[in-house]
This record gives sequence, C-alpha cells and structure tokens, in this order.
Amino acid sequence: MGCCGDDGDDGEILQPLTHSDDPNTSNRHQAAAVDGGVAEPDAVISPMNSNFSALACSDTLRAILERLPLLDLARAACVSRLWRLVASDREIQTGAFKAPWKLKAVVGNPSSGSFWRDNSLNRFAISHRLVRGDSVASLAVKYFVQVMDIKCLNNMMSDHGIYSRERLLIPLSKPDLLINGTCYIELDACAKREVAVLYLEGIPDRKLNCILNRVTSDQGKRRIIESLRRSMQVDDGTAQYYLSLSNGDPRAALMEFSEDLTWERQ
Repeated sequence: MGCCGDDGDDGEILQPLTHSDDPNTSNRHQAAAVDGGVAEPDAVISPMNSNFSALACSDTLRAILERLPLLDLARAACVSRLWRLVASDREIQTGAFKAPWKLKAVVGNPSSGSFWRDNSLNRFAISHRLVRGDSVASLAVKYFVQVMDIKCLNNMMSDHGIYSRERLLIPLSKPDLLINGTCYIELDACAKREVAVLYLEGIPDRKLNCILNRVTSDQGKRRIIESLRRSMQVDDGTAQYYLSLSNGDPRAALMEFSEDLTWERQ
C-alpha cells in the first residue's frame, strides 16, 4: 500500500540500498525482499580483509604492547612468535613493571624472566642498614609494618637472626614511596629471595653491593641449586626449574615440588 492510499510496490521500499551490477544478485535481493525475507550480504567482512596485517609489523606491535599492563602483556606473548619476541623486550617489560607505581627506574637484571610477571607491592622492599640498638620490633614500629611480616620477608625464625646480618628487608607499607623512585633488583643472601629494593638514602651501600654481587654470581646460584637438589633428591635441571617458578625463593620451590608430588600420588 502506498503512502497516499494507492497500491504501490512494497518491494521497492524494502529493497536494500546496496547496489550490485550483477543482475542475478539484484534479482536475489528483490526476491528476498518481496517474500518478506532478509537479503543476504554480498560478502562477509573478515579481519584478514582489514588492516589486521599491520599487527605483523614489529614497530606497530611495540607501540601497542608498550601501553599494556603486565597481565595483558603476558597474554599477548602467547599469540605468536613475533608477539612473544616483542612482548619479551626488556624495555617494554620494565615499562609495564614501573607504570602502576610511577617508578623512575629499575636497575639490575633478574635471575629469571618470570620476575617481571608480578609487580604487586609484595615484590618491593626497603633496605635498612642495621646499626647498634636495632631490633625487629623497633623496625616494625618505625616502618609501620608487622613484626611477622619482617621475619617472613627475611627468612628469620626468631628475633636473634638480626645479629648475623648486615641489613634487613622491610615490607613496603606506603606505595607513595615508590613514586619517582629507583629500585634495584637484588637476590638477598639471607632472605633467599629476589626483590626490587628501594634505598631511602638514594643509592645502595657499596659494602652491601659487594655482598649482593657475590650472592647473585653463578657460584651463589649454584649453591642454592645444589641445596635444592639434595632436599628434593632430583637432578640439577629439575631443581633449577622449580627455583625459576618460585622467583628465586628456595622455600617456595620446595613447596611447589611437594604439591606436585602430592598431586602425582593421588
């Protein structure tokens, strides 16, 4: 029915706007419209027909991936070899690690690439050089943290462990301290864990640096792996694998190994 009450061709009103030079295609659209059906599109739009091929360019990928947080960056690394290569770039990983806390710089190389996958507040610690009169309780009050948190972070069974150390790692309770700060990736000899250490004085102590350099050397890592190998009763490769899973923490490596054994025996 036309708009003025005259009989009109409703097919002309329902005819799709897309024009095709192919008469068969045009007739098919008209027949579908007259029958009350929905006209089929001429072609299916595929992502491969668009500009998705630009994502195969490393420069374009870099511009995109450097804006992603760590979790999304890890997911992007699973897409393809090229994406993994770009996502594993040290500069991109460091940028994603620093971004949430507005860090100025991160100095040092972790023993395992898995270090960059976690940038929670537990990954950071304050370095406190021990002096006469220091105690775990007094440091807990000074830095507004719990005594048990200091002991756990430093792998201490009792308060007496403070007397055999040059420094203590203090859990970070105020994220504002990280703003425009510089953190140093270190494997602490006594705590037996790898953390991003913040020095409130500005730069690391030279004497502490010498100690830490000895620990992070190949010889120090070898001693840790040998200790794990004896405890787990496995070969060096297995011990090194579980150590990398636990980000350099031997206790966590033993727990991971124990959980896997329990699962296999079920």
